[in-house]
Formats: sequence, structure tokens, C-alpha cells
Amino acid sequence: MYKFYNANSKGNFVNDCVIRAISLAEDMSWNETYEKLSDIAQSEGILLDDIDFVENYLDKRYRRMPHYSKTVEEFSNEYPEGTYLVTMPNHITAIIDGTIFDTFDCRDYKMWSAWKVK
Repeated sequence: MYKFYNANSKGNFVNDCVIRAISLAEDMSWNETYEKLSDIAQSEGILLDDIDFVENYLDKRYRRMPHYSKTVEEFSNEYPEGTYLVTMPNHITAIIDGTIFDTFDCRDYKMWSAWKVK
């Protein structure tokens, strides 16, 4: 199931999927998450939306679950309980108890990996 979700503190539709997804999964505000990720990225000399930054951040905190051949919807159906962060080409989304929370419907996108947050 897909549900529209935009945590952007100004309600903007911008390239902030990393902040939106992680803030929801980690139960933090958009602003808190933006500051936290910005500080970490700055200390590492990388942009916070770079795939290497995102994967390293998630790998340090959560268990990675590779699922390269599944769609986001297939994964959400297979894991109907729990909180997950799921990457796909140029995007990351949060799935909570089988519901995909995002600013657009990415159910048909092929995923790269997932991390179990809770």
C-alpha cells in the first residue's frame, strides 16, 4: 500500500527523499534529521544525498537486506511488519508496517537494498 507523505518543513517538493525517509523511520523531525545528516556529511566531506553516504550511514546503524530483483511493493508485501528504509536508483523511501510513505508512488520501482530500522 502507498500513502502520500511529505515531511518537508516548508511543504516543498524538492530532492529531499533522504531526509524525508530517514526522519520518518527514525521518528525525528525533518529539521532535526537535516541538521544531523548535514553535520555527518560535512565531517566526511560528502553530500548527504550521495548513495555512498546514504548506504554507509544506514550500514553503520542497521542490518542490510539486499533484494535487487524485487519491486518496492513486493518487498512491502513480504515484510508487512516493521520499519524499513529501502533504496532504489536515485531514491530512498520508508516502509512502515507494509505501507510505503513517499511523495510519489514508487511501488513499481526495482529496489536495491533495505535496512530494518525497527
